[in-house]
Amino acid sequence: MGRKSYCGGVCAIGDNRIRFDFMLDGARYRPSLYRTPTEANLRRAREQLRQIKARIRAGTFCFAEEFPDYPDLHKVDDASQLRSCSRVFDEFLEHCEGCVRRREMASATVRGYRKILDGAWRPRLGPLLLLRVSYSELTKIADAHKAWSRKTYNNNIGALRRAFAFGYRNHPEAFNPARALKGVRLGPREQPKPDPFRIFEAEALIEGIHRDWGEAQGNYDEFRFFTGLRPSEEIALQVQDYDAAWARSL
Repeated sequence: MGRKSYCGGVCAIGDNRIRFDFMLDGARYRPSLYRTPTEANLRRAREQLRQIKARIRAGTFCFAEEFPDYPDLHKVDDASQLRSCSRVFDEFLEHCEGCVRRREMASATVRGYRKILDGAWRPRLGPLLLLRVSYSELTKIADAHKAWSRKTYNNNIGALRRAFAFGYRNHPEAFNPARALKGVRLGPREQPKPDPFRIFEAEALIEGIHRDWGEAQGNYDEFRFFTGLRPSEEIALQVQDYDAAWARSL
């Protein structure tokens, strides 16, 4: 029978394991690590437990990262809450890469998201648990970047909102603090100027769509180009909306 020696929430289990004992969200957990329970290792384990409890109080503890081999990880209360912001950012960017492969998103867009998340948000939010991040914390980080122009501010806020919206899809019942972040109004000189396609550019695009995607898709986009309909408006059109008499009068 293996020996057990409890001291400060840490105990030796047999000759090759050390068990930790702590409370998390009102539940008691006793995960263990494969580590020879020497006096030095037990001393280090007690310090590790002290740090774990400190991170629990701060809301930054991630059970799955600390004890990835815990056999009952699925029983941890609401294990999805253990996702750090850094993990959510990675999952969001991976999803965006999938959108690029399905041609639902441009690769340049994903590169922009990655640059913003890694540069502006990950250094401060990365280790924090997604569901523990507050609105005031987000505004504090955003306001600290005094060199951001209004356009840069809006772009950076927009990328964070999209990443948080992705993460909060697992928690529709919870409040997403990033939704409360507001962009700033751009001045007349900061507004992007209209840059319509020239006729030869439109015809080249339509020809390419016909060639690569077929007649139906080509006709769809050609109609959209020269009517100015929004995608939702074009999708809502029905056959009876066509006025043959009016078309003949043109």
